[in-house]
Order: sequence, then structure tokens, then C-alpha cells
Amino acid sequence: MTYALLNVPFLLGAVAVLAVARRRTGRPAWGPLAVTAAVMLALTAVFDNVMIRVGLVAYDDAQRLGPQVGVAPVEDFAYTVLAVLLLPALWVLLGRRRRAADDDAAGSAGAAARMRHPRGAGGGSMGPDDGRSGR
Repeated sequence: MTYALLNVPFLLGAVAVLAVARRRTGRPAWGPLAVTAAVMLALTAVFDNVMIRVGLVAYDDAQRLGPQVGVAPVEDFAYTVLAVLLLPALWVLLGRRRRAADDDAAGSAGAAARMRHPRGAGGGSMGPDDGRSGR
């Protein structure tokens, strides 16, 4: 199996999650994704080339497509693309769920606080004899 074939199912999964996020929320926006991709791909090119040149990573030529950016095979950039697509999409999708749970919890906590302190959740003074004066 080539490196490219190994990447395909993961990239398709990332695109699917991104499509779901965009359909449900309209986010993440394309502009920030494009800027993020450009920056991350540039950094990947620099650091992958350094790691390959110093011998930290090696690739089997029989498993590569052939094109390279410096000495880095193009297949290596799939991981960056995957992260740029998948992480913001998951952030949007999971963030919605968490915000909804936080809103529910905040609503319950607010109701409980109102029950403990009928004049407000802050427990402000209830009058001259509110039991705090020690008299």
C-alpha cells in the first residue's frame, strides 16, 4: 500500500466531517481555513525537509507517488491538510454540544440560586435585620 492510499480514507473522513459542520452551522469559514492551510503547509514544508535531511524520517521510494517539495514527499502534506480540515470542524460541532450543555447547566444553576436568594442570586441585604449583624 502506498502512502497516498493510506491517506485517502482519513482525508475523506475529514472532508465528510467538515461538510457536516458547514451544513449544520455554516462554519468554519473558508477564508480562515485557507489562511491556516497556507501557513501550516509552509511550516510543514520547512520542518519536514529539515527532519528528512537530518535523517529523523525516511520514506520507501517504492511507496511514494514521486513528486516532492524539497525532499519531502507530497503525501506527507496530507496530514497537515487533514488537521486543517478536521480540527476546526470538530471544534465547531463539539463546541455547539458543549455550549448547549453549559446553557442548560447555567439555567439550572440560576434557578437554584433564585430559590436560595429570592431577592437575587447575589444574596444582597434583605433589610436591617438580615441575620448578619450579630445583634
